[in-house]
Amino acid sequence: MKIMKNNSLQVRPVSTRSANRSCIFSACLLFFNVHLAAQPFEVGHTALTFTDPARNNRSVPCEIYYPADLAGDNVPLAALGGAFPVVSFGHGFVMTWEAYQNIWEAVVPEGFILVFPNTETSFSPSHLDFGLDLAFAIGQVQSLGQDANSLFYGKVAATSCVMGHSMGGGASFLAAQSDTSISAIATLAPAETSTSAILAAADLQIPALIFAGSNDCVTPPGVHQLPMYDALSSECKAYVSITGGSHCQMANNNLLCNIGEASCTPAPAISRAEQHLIVGRYLLPWLKFQLKGDCPAGEVFDAAIATDPAITYQRTCELCPATNTEEMASSKGGRVYPNPFNETLQVIAADYLPSEFSLFDSMGRQVLRQNFSGTFSADTRRLANGIYFFEMKSQHGTQGKGKLVKE
Repeated sequence: MKIMKNNSLQVRPVSTRSANRSCIFSACLLFFNVHLAAQPFEVGHTALTFTDPARNNRSVPCEIYYPADLAGDNVPLAALGGAFPVVSFGHGFVMTWEAYQNIWEAVVPEGFILVFPNTETSFSPSHLDFGLDLAFAIGQVQSLGQDANSLFYGKVAATSCVMGHSMGGGASFLAAQSDTSISAIATLAPAETSTSAILAAADLQIPALIFAGSNDCVTPPGVHQLPMYDALSSECKAYVSITGGSHCQMANNNLLCNIGEASCTPAPAISRAEQHLIVGRYLLPWLKFQLKGDCPAGEVFDAAIATDPAITYQRTCELCPATNTEEMASSKGGRVYPNPFNETLQVIAADYLPSEFSLFDSMGRQVLRQNFSGTFSADTRRLANGIYFFEMKSQHGTQGKGKLVKE
């Protein structure tokens, strides 16, 4: 099946599988700075060099970012949170890992280890070697999880994802082709490589997520990303085209990438910050579902992709189809679901504007108040069963009210 479209409160992930797809429409978007859960981890960092004996003792220096209780270099991994999945990320042509701070600052606090092989940075890179480096780095970090003398001992999950931008995105297909233990692939404006990423895609059956920018003049989607998506043998794959998005805006500001992009048209039609928001809107819940089995995160991805005016898309699956059809309370001020509710409420702002949400009990007493943008999840376990009333106000003055029932 191919689905196509053109067009101060504790925050927790939704714990119900009850979103009614027919009720969730364009307001159901997840802003990059309002994640599925409050970021529970700080970002730790270390630099390690691995040696690959299978390739003449090739040296693979890596920058590694990981969940920690205290931010810093070589600090211990977070004591709680169990074992963390590994994500290997490949940089773009003549770029390095420093250009992807936007990625590690979004992904790592959500409970993922992010490793950046810092190889093939010259003007004549080997795409195949880079792909093999991406796969090798995943295996090495996972091995450290079994090493009692390692910083990573006992903290590395078996699941993994290979990622990359531009050249690194194309090399990610080569990485996944070389190592069938890799769980998933996600790429940002991937570029066709000299050892063909498009041909490699045909061998891949793992879940895949491909981002493209409609205004990408460096790696035009029709020549690069769409052929990769079409070639994939994955039963569950998604293609997200960011309307007005560009090639270089997938990353942080980078001089060499900017020079290349300035020489072609069309130019970006949205800001870098907007493009980062859109990438995070889909990347974070997708990773949580694919690598952690987080079904509520999959529901958020499914709801957002089907209704977001900032993208066009293709996909062959829903991540976590709803099993129930509870009513969603709605008003011109936004959406609140499920209704009836139990442990959590999912609140969505109208038109994605900064908003204020208030919840009142049957006696008119305010029991919850939250300022937010986009969407948030409210922990309602402390509330007694009964009838409640909500009110939402946006910064432009639009208001919405409704009744909810807690069972």
